Amino acid sequence: MKKSVLFLLSFVLPTLTLAQTVTVSGTVEDTKRKMPLAFVTVTVLLPTDSSFVTGAITNEAGLFTLAGIKSGNYLLKLSYVGYETRIQSMRVGQLSSFLNLGVIDLTESAAQLGEVTVTGQQQGIANALDKKTFTLADNISQTGGSALEAMKNLPGITVDNGGQVLLRGNDRVAVLIDGRQTALTGFGNQEGLDNIPASAIDRIEIINNPSAKYDANGNAGIINIIYKKNKQEGFNGKIGLTTGLGALWVKQANFPGIRPQYRATPKINPSISLNYRKNKVNLFFQGDNLYTQTLNKNEFADRYYDTGQVVRQQLKRNRNTNIITGKAGLDWFIDPNNTLTVSGLFSSEKIIDRGDQPFLNANLTERQRLWQFLEDELKTTVTATAAWQHKFKQPGRVFNLGFNYTFHREDEKYFFTNILPTSTGMDSFKLLSDEHVGDLTADYVQPLRAGRVEVGAKLRRRIIPTNMQFFPGLNSPIDANAGGEATYSEVIPALYANYVYESQHWEAEAGLRYEYVNLNYDVNPNHPVYKSDGYAYSQPFPNLRFTYKINDRNRLSVFYTRRVDRPNEVDIRIFPKYDDAEIIKVGNPALQPQFTSSVELGYKTNWAGGSFYAALYHKEMQATITRIGSIVPGVATPGSTLIYNIFQNAGDSRNTGFEVVVSHQPAPWVTLNVNLNGYRNTIDAFSVVNLYPIRNTFTAARDQLLSGNAKFNGLFRLPKQLEAQLTVLYLAPDLVPQGRIGTRFSIDAGLKKTVQQGKAEWFLNATDLANTLNIRREVQGAGFRYVSTDYYETQVVRVGYSRKL
Repeated sequence: MKKSVLFLLSFVLPTLTLAQTVTVSGTVEDTKRKMPLAFVTVTVLLPTDSSFVTGAITNEAGLFTLAGIKSGNYLLKLSYVGYETRIQSMRVGQLSSFLNLGVIDLTESAAQLGEVTVTGQQQGIANALDKKTFTLADNISQTGGSALEAMKNLPGITVDNGGQVLLRGNDRVAVLIDGRQTALTGFGNQEGLDNIPASAIDRIEIINNPSAKYDANGNAGIINIIYKKNKQEGFNGKIGLTTGLGALWVKQANFPGIRPQYRATPKINPSISLNYRKNKVNLFFQGDNLYTQTLNKNEFADRYYDTGQVVRQQLKRNRNTNIITGKAGLDWFIDPNNTLTVSGLFSSEKIIDRGDQPFLNANLTERQRLWQFLEDELKTTVTATAAWQHKFKQPGRVFNLGFNYTFHREDEKYFFTNILPTSTGMDSFKLLSDEHVGDLTADYVQPLRAGRVEVGAKLRRRIIPTNMQFFPGLNSPIDANAGGEATYSEVIPALYANYVYESQHWEAEAGLRYEYVNLNYDVNPNHPVYKSDGYAYSQPFPNLRFTYKINDRNRLSVFYTRRVDRPNEVDIRIFPKYDDAEIIKVGNPALQPQFTSSVELGYKTNWAGGSFYAALYHKEMQATITRIGSIVPGVATPGSTLIYNIFQNAGDSRNTGFEVVVSHQPAPWVTLNVNLNGYRNTIDAFSVVNLYPIRNTFTAARDQLLSGNAKFNGLFRLPKQLEAQLTVLYLAPDLVPQGRIGTRFSIDAGLKKTVQQGKAEWFLNATDLANTLNIRREVQGAGFRYVSTDYYETQVVRVGYSRKL
């Protein structure tokens, strides 16, 4: 009975990556002659009983290397024939993977030398509190889906129905792939996380307070997606196949007179990972094909206008998606000190949307309009990377030089049928956008006696020519004059330095990144409203972290960071977009960057069977980027219900909250985790001037709301190599631009069975078991308000098999 209750009340957080070992190095010299001493015996002993831990012998240059040392206090013993044996204390921490003891003197006299304290620590959730690392191997309830779906279970992360990831309620997240920005996930704010199969991912890192070595954009933090890659000798790999069904029953039936919504939507994801290493060459390949049919949107909205008019509508979108992703490359280990890595990534995402949008009167007795559409979109991404790493003789002293080129094409075609009571019009438009990005980076790491120094530089050149053409039909709402060409271009050189220090009771990290940004947006001179614009700035972005280690189990950290959110290209794109027939989205080339200062206080303690982590945080945002919706009188025909959504820099805003993560293993067969996140979002009163479609002013009062989320996870290791997972998610009401989003709740579950002597696995999982995850919004705009509920597809059942080769 107790086991059954635990099973029903708990669920699991993905596996935490624990802190690893440290490599310690140094050089031994003769005190008087200052000459290196070869063949000196260097041993590490436990201070309690002088038992042997590890040892080494210096080479001809007097250099020794001690690998695989865990965090703790030790004695370092150096002995050599004809010289006085030297014993000194040595502390190994967890902030650096490599530590340099510097030069250690041995003398022929009997004089004893003073002690030297050495510290070091590898970054991770258990120690520095600035990064959390999660593997996806135990994320059973989301296996077989996309990266976006896999992230729903991670602490501090939520996902909205627009496919945006939020860290602590904030969507200004920078997403990296293998530590680099790519067009696949966005060079500014995030995008496209649903086009990365989870089967391609090894682990995910969450960095709430990034250091200066990372790009300054993304005030909420960084999510780093690490692709699978093996370096074992010989041939090895893994193959897998996942299939499933979604939309198993109808949440909300259609309004009459439109095409059926998708039911029993199929999903299929074959994947393969291959690796071959022989001598100095390591070849690797990761390939996936993710095909899905999805009821992508099924939103019912009631719009109320200040004129007294009421419009009731449904927006239903059936989506077919096929994503082919491949990553391949080679590591060439030229010699023990030099490695060259060349890799390429290809992604092709084909999206076909077929949608219906009926508009009816208040009592649903008269259809005023039916908008049917077909969207044919192809996104192609190609990334090429070359990286050279030079390891100096001193372990941990490394120089990296890399170049990354990305090409990303958006080829979109939209076809609309505009059915009115007295006419039918055929509208269409075509968008072609080619993005070219080149990044040149150089990074150097120098281990120190008590930490390390990191310095580096980066140069980015980015250009995005875009062309949109409109083809209006009869009684079209399309602004055909707003098409044409526009070119986005930016140059960003940056320098950074970061210093890490650790003593027995204190840790410190201080960094500074200095960026210059020059952005230009050249607009078609014939555009009826917008003109060419841009901005330039030179700004410092500091980061600070101080940690007090109360004892081996308790530590307290304070963080400060300053970051920026530059507008995405789509945020300033001048072309109106007709995702909704009567809600028109338009960019703003006058949009300016949003700067954010953040402070955080974190505490962590651990015990034999678990750990407790808590953080208090506060963010101050200037010139907050948001989307403003309003009705513009005098633009369309009398009684028009068109709403224009335009990006603007609103007033200052703040985000204050707390996060708690508790992990406990009450028994060897069960691990329980709880994640709580509460915050208050505040946006000050503001007034802005919109230029499109004609000049108009929008004013908003101060808005504030308390929100948060809770996640409960449990992993159960059952007999016969069977594992079970249960995940429960609760999201409280939250602020959205000009409104609020309602409560959301879901339950996910999964089973995994290991077979064939541990070489293969079967799994079965289901998301949103009770089919309760709906999105309810209330929005108050200029001249209107609307209430909507989106009954989109959230329930999916999957089954899959994978096997090691």
